[in-house]
Amino acid sequence: MGVAHMIASPAQFIEVDGTSIALRHRAGRGPGIVWLGGYRSDMLGTKAEWLDRHASDKGLAFLRHDYSGHGESSGEFRDGTISLWLQQSLAVFRQFSSGPQILVGSSMGGWIALRMIQELQKSGERERVAGLVLIAPAPDFTSELVEPQLTRDQRQQIADRGYMEEPSDYSPEPYIYTKALLEDGKTNQVLKGVIQTDCPVHILQGMEDEDVPYTHALRLVDHLPVDDVTITLVRDGDHRLSRPQDLELLDRTVSSMVDRSKTRQSLQ
Repeated sequence: MGVAHMIASPAQFIEVDGTSIALRHRAGRGPGIVWLGGYRSDMLGTKAEWLDRHASDKGLAFLRHDYSGHGESSGEFRDGTISLWLQQSLAVFRQFSSGPQILVGSSMGGWIALRMIQELQKSGERERVAGLVLIAPAPDFTSELVEPQLTRDQRQQIADRGYMEEPSDYSPEPYIYTKALLEDGKTNQVLKGVIQTDCPVHILQGMEDEDVPYTHALRLVDHLPVDDVTITLVRDGDHRLSRPQDLELLDRTVSSMVDRSKTRQSLQ
């Protein structure tokens, strides 16, 4: 990954409620691709860099950013909540993209993508999302995946200190789960009724994923309208889905979604 980091274009920054949010925007044709990363991930990760090259090769617009407390953005990680990161994602989306976009959300980014669609629908912008590609999506992970696993000691930590820490497999820094994140997660739950997306959805999910079990992706499918939802289960895939064959699958999936969006546009 060192090479990708070295050649990455410099970030741009916008202020969102006093926080400096870093982003990278590649101009190009539509439908554009918008990357939404996971919890503790930054926009220079393997999949984001791969999609940037994909967009460059195809002449497509590509937009990515770091949530506050992540990557090159300012702010403290432990001050972050789904509501806050959603608000920042919408601000970047509205300012730096135009026309229909394909949202590609990884892990927590899948939850943010689903919430973005809901907010865009509320504001009369439903036409802005042409497709959803969700990689190991983790909607409602705070209440569905984190809280049920908390030990008595971890619950006590949250009650006493307002947060708990646990070692991360992906970073020397521990994972931090705050009381604010867990409580805010409840106000952003999407696995309650039908999630009306008004666009095709394709989920990529590893069956060896130890962070977001594939049964969680299947549960999400139950909440999506029956039309135009595809799930690809990768038998030996892990949470990251960043191996060469996984990236090729992502490439084909995004390309297919772009083609379908163009077909839909031409029929309208």
